Amino acid sequence: MKIIKPKKLEKKDLIGIISPASTPDEQDSIESGINYLEKLGYRVEIGKNVGKTNGYLAGSDQQRLDDLHFMFKNKNVKAIFCVRGGYGASRLLDKINYKLIRENPKIFVGYSEITALQMAFLQKAGLVTFAGPMLAPDFSNDVSSYTEDNFWKIISSSKKMGRLKYPKDVKLPGITKGGTAGRIVGGNLAVLSGLIGTDYFPSLKDKILLLEDVGELPYKIDRFLNQLRLLKAFRKIKGLILGRFVDCYEHDPSKRTLTLGEVMDDYLHKLNIPVIYTFPHGHIEDKLTVPFGIKIKMNATKGFVEYSESAVR
Repeated sequence: MKIIKPKKLEKKDLIGIISPASTPDEQDSIESGINYLEKLGYRVEIGKNVGKTNGYLAGSDQQRLDDLHFMFKNKNVKAIFCVRGGYGASRLLDKINYKLIRENPKIFVGYSEITALQMAFLQKAGLVTFAGPMLAPDFSNDVSSYTEDNFWKIISSSKKMGRLKYPKDVKLPGITKGGTAGRIVGGNLAVLSGLIGTDYFPSLKDKILLLEDVGELPYKIDRFLNQLRLLKAFRKIKGLILGRFVDCYEHDPSKRTLTLGEVMDDYLHKLNIPVIYTFPHGHIEDKLTVPFGIKIKMNATKGFVEYSESAVR
């Protein structure tokens, strides 16, 4: 599949807002996020079904799909931002018109549950997408300057980012040693695991895999990593970047458990590929935007990640 980059975002461009998974508990966070974008000088078009609810879903599958297709069809819309993650994006995968997406490449932003759409878009349409801040959890609040600076730079400039800078200029620790290069894929570990065995799971051959998660107990992380091991994923990829695993521990002190670190170590410390951890990406305040599908370099000995090309044209 040929990799397609969307056009960079210009000031006053129109940004489409969709809710392909869940809707926020606080509906006014949608309005706050829109105000933020408009203050920066962008125009905003809200999907007609944004704000609807159907249990834990943001409306029916058809309503969420209609908004997704509408934004890709609309020639005036230059970027599509997701309201939030949650659950439900994966229910749309076999209903999406991937030809429409391939012929109308646009900046597409989200993370967490949105991983399902991003990997499907890459696999079926070759589209570079952006694991970055979303309307309700990020732009409706005081978004950190670190998150902000990285995000807007990467979607509005056709220059490559080069070596990434981390909060407080820390050096990322490595579980193994060495360096490598390849295209980056991945996202939320639980969501990615749910795609295994389907047409929407990304090709892992010679890729660099990024993983992050939130609120999963160590035994569940163990299950997901074991699933990847049984898939021989760690033999196919060239490198592994672990983002942040937030609140992934057993809260009940009376229960027997392995720690998250013990689980990770069990699966990863013997790998013959570079493995970096605590990469600033995931359900955290200071996060880097990750453009899935671009070429990157990483070095677990020196603790750096570098974007080797631009993510937009």
